[in-house]
Amino acid sequence: MSEPLIILRRQLDLENLWQIPEGCQPEGLVRSTDGAPPSLSSTVSAFYDATFLYVIFRFDDDEVRATYRDHDDPLYEEDVVEVFLSPAEPAVYFEIEVNPLGTVFDARIDSPEGTRASMQADLAWHATGLWTASRQVRAEASATFLTETLIAIPFLSMGVPAPEAGSSWRGNFFRIDRSSRGDEFQAWRPTMKNPADFHVVSAFGRLLFQN
Repeated sequence: MSEPLIILRRQLDLENLWQIPEGCQPEGLVRSTDGAPPSLSSTVSAFYDATFLYVIFRFDDDEVRATYRDHDDPLYEEDVVEVFLSPAEPAVYFEIEVNPLGTVFDARIDSPEGTRASMQADLAWHATGLWTASRQVRAEASATFLTETLIAIPFLSMGVPAPEAGSSWRGNFFRIDRSSRGDEFQAWRPTMKNPADFHVVSAFGRLLFQN
């Protein structure tokens, strides 16, 4: 299996919400369909405290496509970032999506065969206490802008305590970029499915929690 994503423990500094802990290396996303470099770069970083797992996506964009504002709308039809987390067995995982408007889609996925064909999504599950933040920065005369999205996921919403140092989860991170130049599907660990399919448990990477 590929090298894990290192998730470092830290106390959240509300004065510097976007600071990634030293030693917490951002991981680049690639095209999910074939593992090639994406048209516009994206990274994901993660850290945690006693209450939340924090995930920060940072990515370049040239246009925003987002209209959905209601919880559990089909955000995946437009621009969105996605987090798949499996605290225990990969056959059960949690899917959390956030679009540029801050709208959230969340579901508990039962996937006994690890594929979309046999999976069942429980949309009645909600990541109670989840919160998000986002910001955009455009350099003068630039055709693209930097977007940052922070997702704070309560451990208790997934029915688990904060992990001990050395604990290991499985999971994956994604971005869907809808664009007039062509849609692109990005992943931390590419699923190598074309048409794009994120619900491939065998592609999940390892998330390693450390102090």
